[in-house]
Amino acid sequence: MGIKAANSGELDVVCLAAATVPGMVRALIEFRLTEWGLLALAGDVHLIAGELVANAIQSTLDREIRVRFVREARAVVLQVWDASDAMPVARPVVEMTLDDIVPDACALDAGHDDGTGGWGLPIVQALASRCGVERTSPGKWVWAEVAF
Repeated sequence: MGIKAANSGELDVVCLAAATVPGMVRALIEFRLTEWGLLALAGDVHLIAGELVANAIQSTLDREIRVRFVREARAVVLQVWDASDAMPVARPVVEMTLDDIVPDACALDAGHDDGTGGWGLPIVQALASRCGVERTSPGKWVWAEVAF
């Protein structure tokens, strides 16, 4: 893992995609937000970071990912790179009722997919001022900006 911080406190992390990375990234982001006097943004930025990093890990498990976190004039920007050429797809948001919530006897079984995943990008879209994706060769940068 490599971590680089510029004089402005920018964060640039390269690491192996693993289950522990989202927590590490959230901790490093919290240090930066504290340093910048922007800790009030931590809740939203933590959720965004968790979703973007988890998506990158899922796309490129056991391969390298990169996380950048920078402060701009009126916003912070989080960027996550992975080597997968698959573009992220936001699941359409639909209103649920209590009838849609049913017990799942297999919920705790290892590897069980109950089909309820895929809500990360709508969460990012709801919390970010702007967000997007930029193709690279290989892979892509997925980014989110949070204004303050």
